[in-house]
Amino acid sequence: MATKITKKKPLSVNLRSKACNATKSKQKPNLQKKTIDGKKVIISSREARTLSK
Repeated sequence: MATKITKKKPLSVNLRSKACNATKSKQKPNLQKKTIDGKKVIISSREARTLSK
């Protein structure tokens, strides 16, 4: 089982049509499973890119 170490949560957004109708939606973060020091963790892709530097 991978442990989740990121604090990112989904964003609440409105999808707008041409008639300016608002429909609620969620934008989920880009979470990836990575192995760091032999442990499986769930981190965002931005954090994974920062760790590789």
